[in-house]
Amino acid sequence: MKKLYRWSNWKTWLVSLLIFLAFLGFILPDEAAESSRVTGTSESPDSSFFYTPETLYSIADTYGEEGRAYYVQARYTFDVVWPVAYFLLLTTTLGLLFKPVQRSKWGVIILLPLFGLIFDYLENLSTALVMSFYPERLDLFATIAPFFTAIKWSCIYASFALIPVGIIVFFCTRKKA
Repeated sequence: MKKLYRWSNWKTWLVSLLIFLAFLGFILPDEAAESSRVTGTSESPDSSFFYTPETLYSIADTYGEEGRAYYVQARYTFDVVWPVAYFLLLTTTLGLLFKPVQRSKWGVIILLPLFGLIFDYLENLSTALVMSFYPERLDLFATIAPFFTAIKWSCIYASFALIPVGIIVFFCTRKKA
């Protein structure tokens, strides 16, 4: 935790913001378009908040062989880097805003983006395994993947929701010069 707070400064925040904006403006739209083209649908398990194992198998079926191969390849290329982009932005943002209270119980807030990143990777691994082996059923992975997805989104949404709180904390704890 201490390292994340030390690492959170205006320079790393600005770099992470530029990386995040580049993903939003250029990389994500291209990836979404290519995914829709190859899979034949815009439906994806990792964009839902929660889904059932049957929904995951249904998506795998809808994707077809080529779509499933593309999905798996994207999880091990694009979707390795994208979580790092939002992790960097959220961690440096929360780190800067909550740095004045880092030694209080509020200090753990900086771990939310890390948990989002970890559960995103667990989701990617689980869904990629289901897609790789389909039509064989990997029920364990199909069952835990939706929970990984829900936890990922909860951590990411909570991180973004805490930014306005952090702005208040930041300005209320600033020392007057």
